[in-house]
Amino acid sequence: MKDLFHGLPERLYSGHTACPGCGAALAMRQVFRMLDTGPVLVIAASCWSVIAGVPPFTSLDFPVVHSPLPCAAALGSGLKRGLVRRGNEETEVVVLAGDGGTFDIGLQSLSGAAYRNENIIFICYDNEAYMNTGVHSSSATPYGSRTSTLPPPRFHQRRKKDIMQVIAGHNIPYAATATIAFPKDLAQKIQEVQRVSGFRFLHLLTPCPTGWGYEPRYTVELSRLAVESCLFPLYEIREGQRYNINYRPSSQTGLETFLQLQQRFTGISS
Repeated sequence: MKDLFHGLPERLYSGHTACPGCGAALAMRQVFRMLDTGPVLVIAASCWSVIAGVPPFTSLDFPVVHSPLPCAAALGSGLKRGLVRRGNEETEVVVLAGDGGTFDIGLQSLSGAAYRNENIIFICYDNEAYMNTGVHSSSATPYGSRTSTLPPPRFHQRRKKDIMQVIAGHNIPYAATATIAFPKDLAQKIQEVQRVSGFRFLHLLTPCPTGWGYEPRYTVELSRLAVESCLFPLYEIREGQRYNINYRPSSQTGLETFLQLQQRFTGISS
């Protein structure tokens, strides 16, 4: 791990407002360090709007533009075209949205940007609910979990939307899943999104101690268990058709431990 990040710049300053053990902060800290140059970052309204802060009190060392939930991908597309028009084709525009700003409210602008093959990077940090507004259910919320909109004894009874298949239907150059528990895999995918041009999509699973109901020290372990149990496979899709599985668990274990560590699944028995 030390070798992987040795010599890379620290772009997320200490003292930010993320919760202890925040998977979204840990994941994006890794992503930002792996980018070759500082990007222009568009943040859809989400927990990361609070983590990043507003100038002059931002926790990041590169330009940040805050966006309403529905239009982050459209805003990012316009920024990239504006940079190109001014002769700057090198600066990457990264759009960062939670699952609500990706799976639900932001889906129309995401779909439009993907269909037009806009030359931007779209990153979904998926904590499987609207955490910033109080742990409300989204279409990324998994079956069997409890949220503030589905308190006990009720629980979420719909399956999670397969956003990767939605994105694959747009035939974009590159899409991939990743977690912080597999940093080398994440690093390789960050390198790939910088090598490829056109619309690129990263789906990051980012556990949330507050919304999932677990001790902050288990964030990386839950990320690992999600992959080992095949709940969140690591794979890439190129041009919407060519699939590459990046990690095959030796045995599909860990599901029971994954569920037991979280209070949101207390309604599910073994």
